[in-house]
Amino acid sequence: MTGVLGGLIAAFPTPVTSSFESIATVTGTGSSGTITFSSIPSTYKSLQIRYTNRMGAAGDNIIMRFNSDSGANYTRHALYGTGSTATATGSTSVTSIGVGSFFNGSDTTQPQVGIIDIHNYAVTTQNKTVRAFTGIDLNGSGDVDLISGLWLSTAAISTITLSVVGNTFSTGSVFSLYGIN
Repeated sequence: MTGVLGGLIAAFPTPVTSSFESIATVTGTGSSGTITFSSIPSTYKSLQIRYTNRMGAAGDNIIMRFNSDSGANYTRHALYGTGSTATATGSTSVTSIGVGSFFNGSDTTQPQVGIIDIHNYAVTTQNKTVRAFTGIDLNGSGDVDLISGLWLSTAAISTITLSVVGNTFSTGSVFSLYGIN
């Protein structure tokens, strides 16, 4: 693509476009601690989950598993920041990837929000990597979480299960799965 700028010919790079396609959206019911995305098509390069969630107890965690695998086939690293302190953790040979938590308290009126990227989910020659960015603001407290994870499997991901440990996904919580071309 070229354009004319003050008598000069300028070359413009071709814009980079990515296509997000909605696959499914699930809302919390207040009575279940599990959200499942199943029959995920293998036609995308990556997946992304965007969520807003309310829970009522400090220390609640959202964990993620793939294809119903509850074996010790996951690793996870995380950095949590509260504005005054930062904590780093790492775990290997665990049974899930934690992708959201309320370490600094919770509030049923303030949502935690998050974006979870799952790369190369349909590739059958490599393990699957996860990157999550989550956080909650509790009017001066709260936390921001940067999380990376790995599922030690070369199987294509066809099912994603998100579970809340010790609580339920409240009414008004929304989890949306997108395919990225």
